[in-house]
Amino acid sequence: MSADSYPIDAEQDFSFQHLTPERIADALAGVGVEPQSGLLALNSYENRVYQFTADDQRRYVAKFYRPARWSAAAILEEHQFTLELAHEEVPAVAPLVLQGTSLHCYQGYRFAVFPSVGGRAVEPGDLDQLERIGRQIGRLHAVAKQGQFQHRPTMCIGEEVNRALDVLRSSPLLPHSLHEAFFAIAEPIAIQLQQVDLSIFNQQRLHGDCHLGNMLMRDEQLMFVDFDDARTGPAIQDLWMMLAGEDRAECTLQLDVLLEGYQEFCDFDLREVQLIEPLRSFRIIHYMAWLARRWHDEAFQRAFPWFAEQRYWEQQVLTLKEQFAALQEPPLQLQPQY
Repeated sequence: MSADSYPIDAEQDFSFQHLTPERIADALAGVGVEPQSGLLALNSYENRVYQFTADDQRRYVAKFYRPARWSAAAILEEHQFTLELAHEEVPAVAPLVLQGTSLHCYQGYRFAVFPSVGGRAVEPGDLDQLERIGRQIGRLHAVAKQGQFQHRPTMCIGEEVNRALDVLRSSPLLPHSLHEAFFAIAEPIAIQLQQVDLSIFNQQRLHGDCHLGNMLMRDEQLMFVDFDDARTGPAIQDLWMMLAGEDRAECTLQLDVLLEGYQEFCDFDLREVQLIEPLRSFRIIHYMAWLARRWHDEAFQRAFPWFAEQRYWEQQVLTLKEQFAALQEPPLQLQPQY
């Protein structure tokens, strides 16, 4: 089935209000997967993700994509990337191909079915583990460089941070009493990010949201999950979120160890280290705008009640001030073997 064969109702927005358990069960039955247990909602807010046991006594995960967020072509491209990784034995959770395709549609909702993989959370900061993570990301990137995305976005933090600030300016959740203080620091950060040109660095396919929460340790092997934010950009985007140091010396050591593992499988352009603080700054602002955009979704209000509290925004003003100071610091300095 072609990407254009997955219609979305023009009246439908980003809502899941009509995604009932009965509709989910009918959708799954339509692709030959009959749930025999209840649907256990997993920790996902952008999409709706459910674990269940089917009539073959195996556990599966069904992912229903937020309507109108990605085109079918973009979702299929994400699927193809994970299937390539699995084919090259890079541990990544890929969707099942059922009835000849990995992407399905039922009554306006696009969905995919995955095998359920267990595992434990990855702990931050351990140097031996960081080297292992570096090796696995290096393997992932070695495969990623073999192809290109055509339908998924390319990172452009200058334009995106402006859109994020527009969302926050119009959000009633940012207390009026803090508007002046918030934008007095957010706008200078945005101006600095607009001067960052990611296009001068090598561009490649990325996981896109490669943080420890999107990794599982299973049978002493690291497994990548959730490629929903896969996009094109510089390699450092999939590396910098591994750093959990409290100071520059600790972050430098962690990055050195991470890249030692990474370089076993993939070359790294040392110039990209200068992007770490700009990317961190962008993520902080983008995260706030993401919550503001999705606040109409009750799942967000239940999961992030603090987002509507004044003390959260007071803390964000302080966080942005600290981040602006970090942007003025020179990049981390690594040993020249890279």
